Amino acid sequence: MKTFLIIVPDGSMLFEAAGIADILMQANRLRPDVTAEPRYHISIATTQPHPVIHGMSGLNLLADHRLPELDPRTPWDTIMVTGRGMNAEEGTAVVDWLRLAAPHARRVVSVCGGAMLLAETGLLNERHATTHWRLLETMQQCYPQVKVENGPLYIQDGPVWTSGGVSSGFDLTLALVEADYGFTLARDVAQDLVMFLHRPGGQNQFSRYQLPQASSNEAINALLAWIADNLAVELPVETLAARVAMSPRNFTRVFTRETGIPPARYVAEARLAAARAKLEQTRDTLARIALECGFGNSINLRRIFERQLHLTPGEYRQRFHCRKMA
Repeated sequence: MKTFLIIVPDGSMLFEAAGIADILMQANRLRPDVTAEPRYHISIATTQPHPVIHGMSGLNLLADHRLPELDPRTPWDTIMVTGRGMNAEEGTAVVDWLRLAAPHARRVVSVCGGAMLLAETGLLNERHATTHWRLLETMQQCYPQVKVENGPLYIQDGPVWTSGGVSSGFDLTLALVEADYGFTLARDVAQDLVMFLHRPGGQNQFSRYQLPQASSNEAINALLAWIADNLAVELPVETLAARVAMSPRNFTRVFTRETGIPPARYVAEARLAAARAKLEQTRDTLARIALECGFGNSINLRRIFERQLHLTPGEYRQRFHCRKMA
């Protein structure tokens, strides 16, 4: 039997921990011999001075343990952290406990912002890891020794597993079941719970496409609006610089300072964001979308989508289009 400790921060989305526990319990139920030992023994821990974990929704979860009362030398099979907590004090408590407990566990796992706490312990140094898409840049800046991956729902690097935002923890948990007991059991659990064992369209989390905006330079702000209206034309740095009466070199410096990214990257991201919006909200053909967004043709559009999002424009539209279009 594998012991599984789930550390749940106060104020979190409780369906993460509850769903993960349900997946593991379903693996327990699918035993050929009902008298056999359960595959997983699941425990919930809180950092709070009481056993009640208050959820973001207003619902509560009753924990089995208070984390400070657990001996970190206990040889857990799996320790999972489902978030980073509502305040630094709570996060520090988890980090301090994990530093002592990790050497005695077979593997350590995080969901969503929990990866930030794993990074703080040093467990992710020189390892590939991921987290919620909102935190990817923050993790890379704060923990440069971590090899942050943008996109995957989950990553395994040795005994450490990390996953993206919220429901990606379910995908990771199914992967853990598969690693522990094989494909057949993981498939059966997924089918019983009406889940994908492996999501279609690639194992990727999709960030909202929010382009950076200049905050202080009116000329750059006006240029960003002009770019959005002229994606179909060629937009080299020389053309953009001329629009704001700057030399290409000075323009690149100012633009990067104001937006956080170089002009060429901004144009590429603006084109991809526009194409995603059209796929979601219109019935336009791929050829028309490619032309209007500056990709030239549908072949280039497909190439960019497969490289950046790991699925085709058609697959993206199928997954994210407005329901009223169906």
